[in-house]
Amino acid sequence: MMLQITKKRKTNFQVSVYSLLTCAWLCVSLHSHAQSDYKESSNAFAFYTQTGDIKNLESAKKFIDATYTTRRDSANSKINILRSMIYSSLAYADSARTIKSDKDPIDITYDALGRIKDRNLSEYQSEIKYIKQNLAAAHLFKANKALEKQDYASAYDSYLRIKGLNIATYDVTYNLALLASQTEQYEAAVDYYKQVLKQADPVPEYFLELADIYRKLGDKQAELNTLQTARTMFPENKPVLMNLIQVFAKNNEYKAIVPIIDEAIKYEPENIELNYLAGFANETVGNKDIAKRYYEQVTQLNGNNYEANLALGLIYLNDFLQDENNSEAQYQAQNLLLKANEIKPYDVNALKSLSLFYEKSGDMMQLDRVKLLLNQLSNN
Repeated sequence: MMLQITKKRKTNFQVSVYSLLTCAWLCVSLHSHAQSDYKESSNAFAFYTQTGDIKNLESAKKFIDATYTTRRDSANSKINILRSMIYSSLAYADSARTIKSDKDPIDITYDALGRIKDRNLSEYQSEIKYIKQNLAAAHLFKANKALEKQDYASAYDSYLRIKGLNIATYDVTYNLALLASQTEQYEAAVDYYKQVLKQADPVPEYFLELADIYRKLGDKQAELNTLQTARTMFPENKPVLMNLIQVFAKNNEYKAIVPIIDEAIKYEPENIELNYLAGFANETVGNKDIAKRYYEQVTQLNGNNYEANLALGLIYLNDFLQDENNSEAQYQAQNLLLKANEIKPYDVNALKSLSLFYEKSGDMMQLDRVKLLLNQLSNN
């Protein structure tokens, strides 16, 4: 009985030892096999970097994939660095994705990078820089493809990922600002533009684009402040000046327009809208003689401009109403108001002005005619 028990125990021990030895042999064999695949992959990748032949890169991919046979191998930082270098190269070099993978090479690269232990990162600074450069180039390619399709949201996401890589040679903040605006993410766009403007040597276009975003947000004060800052930095920039005048006009700030409108007209002396605005702004602040000059300039550029004929006629009408002996004012008011009425026969403003003129001049026949027309218009 004792022999049987002893024999039985010996058999179990032999089996256990045999199993352990078998497992150990398998582990050594698998580890050796993984090392061989890693070496083959490393050699193939080295050839790729020397020749640029994508077939070598495909071979490197095949061997590095083969190293991912155990959890231990897939957690190995050295293996994951090489895997990241290979797949980041694929992500950029094989942009058409002719080499098939279960997942996109970009995603596989990020997965492999995430497996590298923090304590090992400092050992692979050059390799990680190489990987990030490839990823950035791959994202940039995707962004450009998205822009070709006017898929601004996808392009924006690609630029966000480039920014996340934090590569000094890739300044993507301005592109993010543009795309955030294009996708109506205005608050984000404002933040990006502020970052851009903090950089050295900002250009006027950045201020103009930021001002436009503030306009879309309805922030009038921020829009004005941005343009005024640009005006201070770029006093001779025409678009900045024109946009500033436009904002002043929209906000009825005619007193602010008067000192700078002449400069704008020097750029575009035959611009009817600018000349009319110059006349209106000066008239509003009480510079009547200067206003006349600008209104007259408009009528010289376009004799059939209704607004300028009416505005000039009203100035002379007011002079005539104050002094009925002012024959020049009487003559000019009549001619200009009749011209305005000729251009727009049924416009109430011109008719009402003519009514005042005829009443003051004592022309009852014409006054009755104008009043009759005004009554007809009010009943329609």
